[in-house]
Amino acid sequence: MRPTLLIALVPLALSACAHAPAETSAPSGSSDRLQALVAASDRTEADRALDPGRKPVEFLSFLEVAPGMKVAELFAGGGYTTELLARAVAPDGVVYGQNSRWVLERFAEKPWSERLSRPVMKNVVRVDRELDDPLPPEATGLDLVVSNAIYHDTVWLNVDREKMNRAVFQALRSGGIYAVCDSSAKPGTGAQDAQTLHRIDEQLVRNEVTKAGFTLVAEGDFLRNPADARDWNAAPGAAGARRGTSDRFCLKFMKPTR
Repeated sequence: MRPTLLIALVPLALSACAHAPAETSAPSGSSDRLQALVAASDRTEADRALDPGRKPVEFLSFLEVAPGMKVAELFAGGGYTTELLARAVAPDGVVYGQNSRWVLERFAEKPWSERLSRPVMKNVVRVDRELDDPLPPEATGLDLVVSNAIYHDTVWLNVDREKMNRAVFQALRSGGIYAVCDSSAKPGTGAQDAQTLHRIDEQLVRNEVTKAGFTLVAEGDFLRNPADARDWNAAPGAAGARRGTSDRFCLKFMKPTR
């Protein structure tokens, strides 16, 4: 190849790399701090039992969550992930933990209230709002919003997902991150398995979130399971011994800088 042609091609190659989402098999940012956070002696045994299937160190590392950050979690449920986020942003950060009335009335009120009473949750703000408009007016300039294993639920609960994603976009600072992880449905199935199998087509999530103005910047494969046939119910109450083994995608979207 002629030297002049090689020189001309180098900037094009670098530009392509700069705009491609990162594939992360071993998430960047893992540290002794995160290991110690997950190993903390005051974590409950129930939470520890879930760790092998949820890989909290890898999850927090993928999110690049750090002390002092302003974070929100959608559909916090009983608060397993919320507590990890609270520990990760301590001592000066804040976490907004959102739950809808349906979640609270069906299963989350008691475990969520009990968890919030623990000292480690002192930097968590309880948010009782619907997912169409999930965050309070004071939740602005956020660094990170997390949707963990619940995006599929927004389908069968008839959430206005377009409105929800726009609200997340508005709450984030410029350059802020919207992270979405969920159990994978078979490619091309869209949202048809959202209620029956508690799974969603990854491509549908990509399309809906980018439509709201976000840019996909990273993909994590630390929860991937190629052996998963994606034909069984991944809901915690239905999965039984297979809980924590579904093939799960993790996508990190960024609100563009202005």
